[in-house]
Amino acid sequence: MLIFLFISTNYHYSLCSLSECIQNHYYYINMNMNWTEAQRYCREKYTDLATVNDMNHMNELKKIVNNNLAHLWIGLRNTGVYIWKWSLGDPVNYLNWLSEPTNSLYNCAVMRNGTWRQQDCNVKSGFICYNDSSKAYIIEPSSKTWREAQSFCRQNHTDLINVRNQTDNHLIQNIINDTQRSVWIGLFRDSFEWSDNSDSAFRYWDSGEPSFRYGTVSEDCAEFRMDKQGTWNDSPCRNLQTFLCHEGEQILTKPH
Repeated sequence: MLIFLFISTNYHYSLCSLSECIQNHYYYINMNMNWTEAQRYCREKYTDLATVNDMNHMNELKKIVNNNLAHLWIGLRNTGVYIWKWSLGDPVNYLNWLSEPTNSLYNCAVMRNGTWRQQDCNVKSGFICYNDSSKAYIIEPSSKTWREAQSFCRQNHTDLINVRNQTDNHLIQNIINDTQRSVWIGLFRDSFEWSDNSDSAFRYWDSGEPSFRYGTVSEDCAEFRMDKQGTWNDSPCRNLQTFLCHEGEQILTKPH
């Protein structure tokens, strides 16, 4: 992997150093929401509701809540007949139930006092979000149409980048560091959705955008405009541009 990074013309930027990437970063949110509302909030502000992969993660969660005895949503939910999965679809490799879940009506999980319990997904509770510090952004220098860029990112990385919040947007500005460049991002128009199906509601359109058309040409894909302070513009998907992929599963570092 290191050889690939050094000889590649791509630029890989990690959101953290290698030592920081070892564990997820958790955030206790003291707001009462049902499970779906909590999931939406975490996806807009962070990565998702808390995923817990091992006892180390569990210990981090217990530190964050600081002996809070309230029921707090985590990202675990029942997707079938006692088929529990994490919110982002990750496999469940670690479980910490107080007792084996048997109630078919309670399909979401809360943490209380360090163990997990079933809960009605409509109950309003506080919750725990996490940031996946292993996520990296990859600038691809070749110019492609939006569809070509999407296909390339999916084959070689995870997908075209989704921008969850203003912090992500500033980070992308710093990564590109070229005031004359525009790059494809993962937003496209079916009422403008993200390529990787994430449901972030964050938008950062330039004034007057999206305009949806340029003369007679449809503008159905979104670009990140460095010459407009990092605001977004809709553009014809057939235009050739560089683009930003994201890598969600590997720890990648910026090449020296």
